[in-house]
Amino acid sequence: MNVWEVVEGDKQVDHKEFLEQLKEKNEELNFMREISEGENNSGELNNIPFVAKDAICTKNTTTSAGSQILEEYQPVFDATVIERLKSAGASFYGKTQQDEFGFGTFSTNCAFGTPKNPHDEERVVGGSSGGAGTIVAAMDQPLISLGESTGGSITNPAAYNGVVGITPTYGRVSRYGLVDYANSLDKIGVLAKTVYGAAKGLEIIAGEDENDQTTSSKEVPNYSENLEETKGKLAVPKQYLELDGVEDGVMENFQNSIKELEEAGFTVEEVDMPLLSADYSLPAYYVMAVSEASTNLAKLSGMRYGLEFDPEDYEDFNEYFSDVRSKGFGEEAKRRILLGTYTRQAGYRDQYYIKAVKVRTKIISQYKETFEEFDAVISPSMPNIAPKIEEAEEMSPAEIYAIDTLTVGPNLAGMPMISVPNGKSEGMPTGLHIVGDHFEEQKILDIAYSFTGGDQ
Repeated sequence: MNVWEVVEGDKQVDHKEFLEQLKEKNEELNFMREISEGENNSGELNNIPFVAKDAICTKNTTTSAGSQILEEYQPVFDATVIERLKSAGASFYGKTQQDEFGFGTFSTNCAFGTPKNPHDEERVVGGSSGGAGTIVAAMDQPLISLGESTGGSITNPAAYNGVVGITPTYGRVSRYGLVDYANSLDKIGVLAKTVYGAAKGLEIIAGEDENDQTTSSKEVPNYSENLEETKGKLAVPKQYLELDGVEDGVMENFQNSIKELEEAGFTVEEVDMPLLSADYSLPAYYVMAVSEASTNLAKLSGMRYGLEFDPEDYEDFNEYFSDVRSKGFGEEAKRRILLGTYTRQAGYRDQYYIKAVKVRTKIISQYKETFEEFDAVISPSMPNIAPKIEEAEEMSPAEIYAIDTLTVGPNLAGMPMISVPNGKSEGMPTGLHIVGDHFEEQKILDIAYSFTGGDQ
């Protein structure tokens, strides 16, 4: 059973069975931060279950963003995306595991344990929305899963778990109620088993929100109703084809995907997009992301919410703040706070942050030039299959950051993107990544729908 069969057909979700399976699968794979019992809501989604990444605020339900410093934080309100799904008749079943504050590629930086891949429990699930992808793959049930992407955190777990994941245009979906990582980069999106499920979830959560002034007033199409098989012209950046570290099985599946697209009537051509090289997009992304992250995390100091001790036990507030943050933040969070604080310092801001902003502007221009001739840009979703957990834990930060090369470019540019399964390598899923122009979610959904053969 899938989302289409519940929304468009006459099937009903057995919520007792769903909850039992959720608890059983979570016991095996540890993809949930907190499980909720679900509730009956009336609306077009007909009580389809949904879950949300741990960084998305949910009223009276723990929202810790994968961090010990927020371990017991329970918001007094629902994020806009949560409100909209509930109002549309979806039933809330809890929060999914993630890398702390979104800082990671494998969900191994979670303070509450590392989730396991349902295809091979010795392997990672991707990150930072790892749990949001794992639950979709693990559950034999209709489900809408909310993730959040800053530099590829929806595409990554979608590819590693073999599911569909759509990241919308920046500003298409409200960020109100999101525990932010980098304000100019964060985007809430949807993971689901099928393109239809992702489209349906997106059309519910998208749209202008008075609580988030970065949201667009553009009308939201009925993405799921408008889905149709299409044809078009697709670009493949040669920088991605020449990228070091792309595994043979991943590239083989990508080349097969190109053949399938051509057989379906698409034209595919190689293009030159030099700024998507790891030499430019990767450092620009990480400079911007850590700079904004260090600013955002300054508010977590043991004063208003989250981890706190008794200030009377300390000589001064500097000592108190340092102790709270030292004990509350994980290793990767501390690393990014230090890096971001450095790049924002007087004397370094122009050298690093402002230069990164200029690179982002040029990347956007390069995409815009490409979209004058092409309907979408395609590539492998990730350069590798999900590595084993112990291998991931042994990687250096630089090695981990480099894995994001295929996704940081479009995320910097705020472009919509979707990852769809395109085969397996060594028994593990790989993905096809489709990137469109701003607010052309319908176009990339249609391309993905065509690639999957119109699978509902």
